[in-house]
Amino acid sequence: MEKTKKSKKTNWLIFGRNLLIISFVFLLGAYIGKYGYKFSPDGIYQTSIQKSDSKLNFNEVNEVYSQLRNNFDGQLDEQKLNDGLKRGLVNAAGDPYTEFLSREESKDFSDDLSGTFEGIGAELSKNDKYVEVVSPISGFPADKAGLRSKDIIAEINGESAYDLSVSEAVKKIRGPKGTSVKLKVVRDGKSLDFEITRDKISLPSVTTEVVGDIGIIKISRFGTDTAELSRKSAQELKSKGVKGVVVDLRNNPGGLLDASVDVASLWLDDNQLVVEEKRGGKSVRKLNSNGDNLLKGMPTVVLINSGSASASEILAGALSDHKVAQLVGEKSYGKGSVQQVVELSGGGSLKVTIARWYTPKGKNIDKEGIKPDVEVKMTDNDYKNKLDPQKDTAISKLK
Repeated sequence: MEKTKKSKKTNWLIFGRNLLIISFVFLLGAYIGKYGYKFSPDGIYQTSIQKSDSKLNFNEVNEVYSQLRNNFDGQLDEQKLNDGLKRGLVNAAGDPYTEFLSREESKDFSDDLSGTFEGIGAELSKNDKYVEVVSPISGFPADKAGLRSKDIIAEINGESAYDLSVSEAVKKIRGPKGTSVKLKVVRDGKSLDFEITRDKISLPSVTTEVVGDIGIIKISRFGTDTAELSRKSAQELKSKGVKGVVVDLRNNPGGLLDASVDVASLWLDDNQLVVEEKRGGKSVRKLNSNGDNLLKGMPTVVLINSGSASASEILAGALSDHKVAQLVGEKSYGKGSVQQVVELSGGGSLKVTIARWYTPKGKNIDKEGIKPDVEVKMTDNDYKNKLDPQKDTAISKLK
């Protein structure tokens, strides 16, 4: 009888303990579900997005996959399905600069910033449903073949390029050195055909030359080596006693934002505003010069054209707004948004527009571009005869 009482008491204690545990787990789950907590090695942290705000119906996605798997007459590649799901989700955001990159595409993107890859040497972007040339890299196959900024790519190797993503177009255009790719482009309403032989594209982002007593710094992109190479170029030109500097940003598609800030700092006093980022109209970040102003006071002209985009426009806008440089050439491309690359667990990455950038005077140039102080256009005859009236004008301005 005593054993039975003890047994019943023990059972009630166990039942009560289990009830407390179940209640705690239920309440914790409800709290996590409401506030979006995540578990990490560092403990629990709170995210700012509540799950209850999500309007995506994952049940319908699973339903589509289930029907596809059960009814599709053919082999399904699980990796391609997963990448396609992510790509479709990102494309639906409707922003040409926000895109999902597969593992292979992420590597290609990294290679672009380091300046080493095999292809034709042209930066591409999305314009509505079409892929267009932002800029051909000077001296490489696309440039030598005659591709120009704003050329619309209609076909790649005889196949329509309509509605391709930039990554898909790049994948089709790139290939081993020595092989060729056929492109049909539309320029000013006219159809043009090009057959371009691919090559190894390996170049430093900054090159320097001296013409008389004028130094010329050519920046082809803003990559991982740009800040250091630009500083070395500034030191070299100062040691040679140049009287003025031309910064050639023509056909520079942009790249790393921080690199453009570092280059702008070569002319600006410490802590001067280079670029401001805004999200939803509200300021989220201001990037200022770092005081490494080796070229402060140096008469400077910046060359821009329709292929000067993104980080190039940030540099040109900052130097112009602070009145330390004059702009010569043609109106720039007009890309006024900032992208961040987020590494994904599956090996790919997300390049996502996180803000809009504004010049020190508060101008966002998205789709408008920056107008030069002195407009000088390049004609077909100039391209054909290797003439450069823009560069000539910049040098004459400094003399």
